Amino acid sequence: MLQSILTDIRREFSFGNVVTRLVIINVSVFVAINLIRLMFYLGNAGEIPPLYHGIVHFFSVSSDIMHNLTHPWVFVTSIFLHESFWHLLWNMLFLYWFGRIVGDLLGDRKVFPIYLLGGMVGCFVFWLSAQLLPYMNGQTGYALGASAGVMAIVVTSGMIAPDYIMRLILLGDVRLKYVVLTLVLLDFFAVAGDSNTGGHFAHLGGVVMGWLFVNQLRSGNDWSEGVNNILDKIVQFFKGEKIPVTTAKEAKLVVKKSYKESEPKVYSDVEIQERVDMILEKIKKEGYGSLTHEEREFLNNASSR
Repeated sequence: MLQSILTDIRREFSFGNVVTRLVIINVSVFVAINLIRLMFYLGNAGEIPPLYHGIVHFFSVSSDIMHNLTHPWVFVTSIFLHESFWHLLWNMLFLYWFGRIVGDLLGDRKVFPIYLLGGMVGCFVFWLSAQLLPYMNGQTGYALGASAGVMAIVVTSGMIAPDYIMRLILLGDVRLKYVVLTLVLLDFFAVAGDSNTGGHFAHLGGVVMGWLFVNQLRSGNDWSEGVNNILDKIVQFFKGEKIPVTTAKEAKLVVKKSYKESEPKVYSDVEIQERVDMILEKIKKEGYGSLTHEEREFLNNASSR
């Protein structure tokens, strides 16, 4: 049975979309860290030793600047780390629900950059808030979890498809913009609460990142390109393959036409961006369902190039 489960997971990771892969990575890290916790618990007379907490802190972002400077990887590793099942569950549900919308409308290759940038900004905002506000009471705090990255995706989905309909239990059909607004306000008001103040500041950092990402995208600046280029180079390096170089002037988008037309039309970068802006504006005003088949195909091609 276990072998069958592992085979299914490998298949989903290999052929699934980015949202599926992010969920698999987060769940795998959760299982690994809790197995370590269980081993320490059983091997230490039912008590969790300081060594376990040291391992968790090794991968978590801290309110202490020296910890972050000497552990720079925490700005990435912390956004995949969960100890609590409920923390993991809600983050993965939100990631799945809203990540699919972003992937469908902007393209699969934009999901991970938004998640990563949102999580990293959330880490920075957590540290900054701990320096400016006294809620830590002089103690060193640590933050972990995918919440900031997920909130960046949530806000992105609400900005690109505000009138998208979500069916909620007990409430029925609700427009996406109201769901996103409610989630943002809950985090905003929770800052004044007595628990997880730093975490809610991190969530708001992800909110800001999502908002900035979409605004920059509408201005013609695709921040996901830089992240994807770095990731592609890392993958190519470990595969030992040469990386093809394409200049901005050479980059073109080819959109297939109907069977009646003999040759596909080739768009320049400027034409692509202008068309994408028009389609995104249409989604904002009328919702994703208002797009024609050709517009959806064009948007998907432009997002994945």
